[in-house]
Amino acid sequence: MTSGEPHTTRHDNAGKGTGRHAVESLTGHLLVAMPSLRDPNFERTVVFVLAHEADGALGVVLNRPTEALVGDILPGWESLLREPGVLFEGGPVGTDSAICVARARAGVAGFVGFSRVMGQIGTVDLSRDPARVGQRLECVRVYHGYAGWGAGQLEQEIEENAWLVFEALPSDPFRTQPEELWPLVLRRQGGMTAAVANFPPDVSLN
Repeated sequence: MTSGEPHTTRHDNAGKGTGRHAVESLTGHLLVAMPSLRDPNFERTVVFVLAHEADGALGVVLNRPTEALVGDILPGWESLLREPGVLFEGGPVGTDSAICVARARAGVAGFVGFSRVMGQIGTVDLSRDPARVGQRLECVRVYHGYAGWGAGQLEQEIEENAWLVFEALPSDPFRTQPEELWPLVLRRQGGMTAAVANFPPDVSLN
């Protein structure tokens, strides 16, 4: 991950959804930080992968809302937001930029300014007129910054068990209680993976 210096943590895989092959694109998947991942930028985070190619990967952290109102920063977009209507910390890279993740309405095949990630979910160009694109969108969420990996870096971190990888549900990027997403994703996997959600913040106490 890009956060000043690459950071990886070793941990045994638990449960299903892990161990994906390095060449497989993880676009549209969730990266769930293992409890032993102590980098403060990613501790107990859930990252939605927006793009994953041979030269690297990019995603946004889904479960770190701020107190800043999107309407104060990007007037016109607030009516499209799924609660909470605040800006989210998307990651430590490019924190002076904003990324909008949106869910298009059912039946919308696509439009100028919308880049599909999975299903009806994609990113939206924030320079577009929200009054016009909003007619095609069900909801949006706005992030400042993003998580980024260079070529092979994410694959290495997954192999070293810094992350668990799962398929995303369409509702995951738009949860109304995003702080609960990390244990929620783990528990819905069942088995040993569900037990990871109960690990204490300080794993040395477990």
